[in-house]
Amino acid sequence: MERFSFIFLAAGVACFVFAFAVSAVLPMLPVKDMHVQTIAELAENVPVDFEELAEQYPDAFQKAFGSTQADSETFAKALVRGHKVYVSEACWHCHSQQVRPWGNDEARFGRVAYPEEYHNELNMPPLWGTRRVGPDLSRAAGKQSNDWHVAHFYRPVDVVPWSVMPAYPWFYEKDGKTPNRDGLSIITYVQWLGSWHKTVPESFFHLEEIEDGYEAPAVPKPIIQEPVVEEDVADEDY
Repeated sequence: MERFSFIFLAAGVACFVFAFAVSAVLPMLPVKDMHVQTIAELAENVPVDFEELAEQYPDAFQKAFGSTQADSETFAKALVRGHKVYVSEACWHCHSQQVRPWGNDEARFGRVAYPEEYHNELNMPPLWGTRRVGPDLSRAAGKQSNDWHVAHFYRPVDVVPWSVMPAYPWFYEKDGKTPNRDGLSIITYVQWLGSWHKTVPESFFHLEEIEDGYEAPAVPKPIIQEPVVEEDVADEDY
């Protein structure tokens, strides 16, 4: 009997290892040839929001990134630092970065998440999150101004009265108004999220653009029946 117990144990362990290997390998097969964007590639297009940060806080910007120019090099530094701050402050614990195909997600946050937006060095591993105490941040880019984020990180309830998000006063200089390196970086990172995804204002004046974003349903071909031609039958056949 002990021999059979060992066999069952070995079989169970083997099945577990096989299932683990399959679950690790199979999901990667459809995207194995997809290009993974580097930090340098992500930073090629410097957004207006980052340029505004350099103009609004020139001294803090210089101190944080060693330059007053909002170029691709300083943008890359800010993205990398902002990503580290986002992870270290456990922002992923209350905010997801995955628009899911259920729960009215698409109506609230935009297009359902797709593989291409996760194939970059800042999403290795992807920060899908564990739950949503706060909203999903996949499409956070440009939804709020830099000033809004500066006020929000310092004291969230000042801009969102029902917010349960904690304050982050260590993101600021001693004056409590000027964001420091971590503050500028996390604002840059949040303003970057979803910047690659085209968004259209949901208003009556943008109906045409909204409709262009959805594929028209396939129209089934009409079924045309050929007319039945009756053959003449001779009288003697009756």
